[in-house]
Amino acid sequence: MSEPASPDERRDLLDSHRWRPLRLLLESMDADIVALYADAGVTGLRARFVGPLIQLGRRESMTIQELATAIEVTHSAMSQTVAAMRTAGFVESVADAADARARRIRLSARGREVLPLLEAEWRATEATVREIEAEIPYPLSRVVEEISVVLARRPFRQRLDDNIARALRGELE
Repeated sequence: MSEPASPDERRDLLDSHRWRPLRLLLESMDADIVALYADAGVTGLRARFVGPLIQLGRRESMTIQELATAIEVTHSAMSQTVAAMRTAGFVESVADAADARARRIRLSARGREVLPLLEAEWRATEATVREIEAEIPYPLSRVVEEISVVLARRPFRQRLDDNIARALRGELE
């Protein structure tokens, strides 16, 4: 005899958003980080700027592709981030010494000024996350690692393709 379905399992999939709480949690944490910057008087700083600005602080300058690779995002996403950071005054573009047609990105004076706070916040955030993980029985970083192993066996896209076929046949509600 099988166990009865849980209320969550009986719910229509269109009424479900299983990982929404995780997205909301991460958005809330990002909002707290941005509030920390605002409290320190740093305006115009978005959470997505911090990683690239720290990378630029570690190097004299980088191309958009080098930044994208370091942060593990697409060239397009990094190009948009760099444009926003430039508008906010954190970075500037300079000609590449080896190829005058190419542009490199470097910290502006404002970017260099806020860098110590960004680095301190990053370290504090990582320490805070480690504290939180130490207080829970199953750390999120471990969950992510295990999901990665599962997806290495059978990728998300393959699973999605299989389930969309089922949904189109009316087998998923």
